[in-house]
Amino acid sequence: MQELRAVGQTYPIHDATEKVTGDLVFGSDLRLPGMMCAKLLLSPFAHALVKSVDAAAAEALHGVVGVFSHLNAPQTPYCRSRLVPGEPLCVEDETLFAATARFVGDRVAAVVAADRETAAEALRLIEVDYEPLPPVLTAKAALAAGATPIHDGGNLVYEYDRELGVALPSRPDTLSTVTTVATQKLHHAALEPHVCLADYDRSGTLTIWTPSQGVYGVRTVVADLLGLSYSRVRVIKVPVGGSFGGKQEFILEPVTAFLALRTGRPVRLTLDREQCIVATTTRPATTSTMRTVVDSDGMLLDVEVDTVLDAGAYSGSSPEYALMMAHKLTRLYRAPHYRHRGRAVYTTTPVAGGFRGWGAPETVTSVEIHLDHVARRLRMDPVELRLRNLVSPGDIDPATGMSLGDARIRQCLESGAQAFGWSRRFSRVVETGRLRRGVGVACGGHYNGLLGEASSESSTMTLKMNEDGSVDLNASLHEVGCGSGTAMRIIIAEELGVDWERITTREADSEATPYDIGCYASRMIYVCGAGARATAAELKERLVQAASRLLDLPAASLRVGPGRVEVADEPGHGLTYAEIVRGIRVRDGHDMIVTHTYCNRSNPGSYSAQFAEVEVDVLTGLVRVTDFLAIADVGRAINRGMVEGQYRGAVQMGIGYALCEEVALDDQGRPRPGGFKNYHLVNAPDMPDVAVLLVEHEGDEGPYGAKSVGEIATVPTAAAVINALNDALGTSITTLPATPERVLAAIAELDSAGQRQTRSARRGPTCD
Repeated sequence: MQELRAVGQTYPIHDATEKVTGDLVFGSDLRLPGMMCAKLLLSPFAHALVKSVDAAAAEALHGVVGVFSHLNAPQTPYCRSRLVPGEPLCVEDETLFAATARFVGDRVAAVVAADRETAAEALRLIEVDYEPLPPVLTAKAALAAGATPIHDGGNLVYEYDRELGVALPSRPDTLSTVTTVATQKLHHAALEPHVCLADYDRSGTLTIWTPSQGVYGVRTVVADLLGLSYSRVRVIKVPVGGSFGGKQEFILEPVTAFLALRTGRPVRLTLDREQCIVATTTRPATTSTMRTVVDSDGMLLDVEVDTVLDAGAYSGSSPEYALMMAHKLTRLYRAPHYRHRGRAVYTTTPVAGGFRGWGAPETVTSVEIHLDHVARRLRMDPVELRLRNLVSPGDIDPATGMSLGDARIRQCLESGAQAFGWSRRFSRVVETGRLRRGVGVACGGHYNGLLGEASSESSTMTLKMNEDGSVDLNASLHEVGCGSGTAMRIIIAEELGVDWERITTREADSEATPYDIGCYASRMIYVCGAGARATAAELKERLVQAASRLLDLPAASLRVGPGRVEVADEPGHGLTYAEIVRGIRVRDGHDMIVTHTYCNRSNPGSYSAQFAEVEVDVLTGLVRVTDFLAIADVGRAINRGMVEGQYRGAVQMGIGYALCEEVALDDQGRPRPGGFKNYHLVNAPDMPDVAVLLVEHEGDEGPYGAKSVGEIATVPTAAAVINALNDALGTSITTLPATPERVLAAIAELDSAGQRQTRSARRGPTCD
């Protein structure tokens, strides 16, 4: 691999000091003169007509400047997930305030008042007359004959049937296996609550401050909804205190913008934790039934999947989310025939939306749990079964027709098995005491950008060098806590040969920064990072041309060194960058600035193989992850410490997905109260040591070979944990989360059926 100076080292995130000192200004810290506070009145019913809203007492309260509901707000439908106008899978079915409440947490009214206390008191004074309707709380119930329609047109939001390849004739030496895996709704659990601030000023400009992942998308949705020119809507990205996809869709921006427009005052809307859990978005609950046919050697011959996705009360991103689930398996495994049927279904539950991995954790969890069942039936080592079917470098993804690039998942799995000691752990004698240990493995693959999913995949950046040789990057960066801005500085520093601390970046501002679609689809490093390198390379060429004129020498005789341009055969003879910038301004009046639009042309796979060891208490059903190893095909680590940190945080999220996290609802659609008190997360004391090993190479088109890590890092985690749990007990748990109650039920089911197996009875040869 090419030896690099800046890329591959460990650097602090750009705002680390401000975060730990409390100096970083988040959205909830912002203040404007005359600013009002807004609070939402949310539906207590999962399904109900809002027959009347009596706000007279609330409006009479001193300090209240407005109360709004469907009776005095636009009823124009919109789609909260639309990134660009005209997106084909965007269903416009949501309004600012509900005339029919469709889940516990639906927006019924909003109060705008001088302070939070007054707004809260006003909410208590609003009287709403509801006419309850039958709740429809599961996708199965929503699809049943005679189910109550949640929207006009029925409960089916979207369906697809994707078939690739040709089914092979049946053979006698094959094994057919069917499993059904159910995954649950999750809350993103970001430390920062959802917040938005908007101001409609006297010039007729609406400004929105939001911790969004896509300011240009916010602009178009809000402008179209409120009938404003795009040039009159400015959206400024503010620091994000965690997103994980939860701030990807436009939940608070439309309503906050409307409140500011109607009151003529700056308005800030902040949700409390319970509201964040029910009134924003969740990871969708899914049920996937998978059938595979393998030959006696474990080679996949046929794969068929049927998935039902619970969209919740509004479509949001669910149609595209469901469709993308069909495209995840083909990036990971090869099969002559693959068919995926899927449906997204309305229910009267919290709205499903974008969540880290965007369908890959759901799909991969189903696939990887299923493959362990196949391996058990074949008496084959799960690692060996996967090695026989994984994709290889240069394979074509049949779903997109694009190359998977230098796909190193086999290397990840092989090196991980060796480092984890898989053969020794997997073949050890079965434990029979109260505490049982087991090991599990899972593989995952993911995208690097939108290409293959959407038509727009480019990023525009402007790079300017100042008179002292420092550099300013003007780009619509959407930092969500993973160090994207720092990564761009490292890439530019490498290309130009300057110190990374002499480069400044700014975040997205629809009025001041050039267009970029936003922080989605693991595109920041692969697409925006490549754009930063290409822009820096263009600036470097401008510097050489300027030095050529100043030195009166041909450009071919010059070479670029750290922070300067030198005469190739005369070491020490040349100009520093600062001298070039000042000299060319004096001589020609030129600025040292370039604007470049980078267009992405590829979408390789990012990959991870992960290994887990768990300890199960068969008396209590509690599961503890005791050891974890993640192998990461990242192409090239730009900021090594941040890559490793991303993986450790992602593993924590994946363990919670497997064992404890769930937005659970009662039989009336009500979530558990109490915020994080009853939403169980994996905390630091519960975490095992997480080892991270990087597989690095330069075979793909990202900057210096770099590929994404933010989403792939969590894709296989839950499956590795569940597979380890099933290995420890001989169970076949396929419903997440594997709570103590479910673990004990699975043990009891095995005991009652007399099916408790020894480890030797269900294992064949092992593989390192």
